[in-house]
Amino acid sequence: MGQTARVSAIVWTAAGSLAAWLWLLLCQGFFWRTDVRLPPRTEPEDWPSVGVVVPARDEAEVLQESLPSLLRQEYPGRAEVFLVDDGSSDGTGELAHELARRHGGLPLTVASPGEPPAGWTGKLWAVRHGIGLARTRAPEYLLLTDADIAHAPDSLRQLVAAARTGGFDVVSQMARLRVASRWERLVVPAFVYFFAQLYPFRRIGRRGARTAAAAGGCVLLRTEAAERARIPDAIRHAVIDDVALARAVKGGGGHIWLGLAERVDSVRPYPRLHDLWRMVSRSAYAQLRHNPLLLAGTVAGLALVYLVPPVALVAGLATGRTGAVVLGGLAWLVMTGTYVPMLRYYGQPLWLAPLLPFTAFLYLLMTVDSAVQHYRGRGAAWKGRTYTRPDAVVGDET
Repeated sequence: MGQTARVSAIVWTAAGSLAAWLWLLLCQGFFWRTDVRLPPRTEPEDWPSVGVVVPARDEAEVLQESLPSLLRQEYPGRAEVFLVDDGSSDGTGELAHELARRHGGLPLTVASPGEPPAGWTGKLWAVRHGIGLARTRAPEYLLLTDADIAHAPDSLRQLVAAARTGGFDVVSQMARLRVASRWERLVVPAFVYFFAQLYPFRRIGRRGARTAAAAGGCVLLRTEAAERARIPDAIRHAVIDDVALARAVKGGGGHIWLGLAERVDSVRPYPRLHDLWRMVSRSAYAQLRHNPLLLAGTVAGLALVYLVPPVALVAGLATGRTGAVVLGGLAWLVMTGTYVPMLRYYGQPLWLAPLLPFTAFLYLLMTVDSAVQHYRGRGAAWKGRTYTRPDAVVGDET
């Protein structure tokens, strides 16, 4: 009797997982599709001015590739780059000056704001300083881009044209992350896949939809919208600053767009699993608002959606239960099929698609580790700084 109950539980759990996958396939904004790219655009007659803000902390390793790509932007209007050296110890600021002398191109200003005051993350304090410098030139748009992001020569031109044509206050592109090492191939495409599952791109660009997100590596922001949403002051505590920025702008009535990039690339290497683990775990628990109940629900959800299908299939084969085999196999098949477009986008072999349950298990462990580090007082550690506070609520004045 007990064995029959256990088998029935496996079958019912597999049925629940299959139902979840059918819902994700059809009702979660078609998150698995990778065709959300820059919307149709026409070039404006008068090109608005743009201030490019680059926060940088110990980025000498990647700056030699990323900064020249910004300085070489083929933009018909007025544009200027403001690199904010956030207390680097590796000569980032000096290297930026040298690269500007060597490559020329757009005007470059390098500045340092000093250590962030209490209640500010280092990156957002640097962004605040950079925006302040840019505003002295009265730009109509701000391009917020990370120091590890390389832009094609026409990147800024295309972003501005898309923003003008679509009437967007934010146009953000999810930079194509580096996929070279074995662990990058296994983990990186899944990172973008999971992000799109949480924040379906199609919903983000829809007026009236509540879903809001951006990709911090490449955010074109209308200056007027930034002032209306009090960016970055309103999100000064945020560890996941790109999502917080999008929510603030959308909450203030702004129109935002997010999609996958074609010619905007991250040049930061993550050669080891340890490097990728740190990237995810430093902010995973902040994404859950440091809430133990949300953590428990997330772990349970990941287990049901990603781990149950292969477990049910194997258990069904071992016990001779056809129902578990069929339901688990179908759920795994749907899961695999939804991952194929992302692997194609990253140019990866399709045999990686059935391994998604294993990758999801790694992300589950990273999320739990993020919570463990938080309760040990280490919080979101990044480049010598540790942030233990939860993300600020947009509009908080304390």
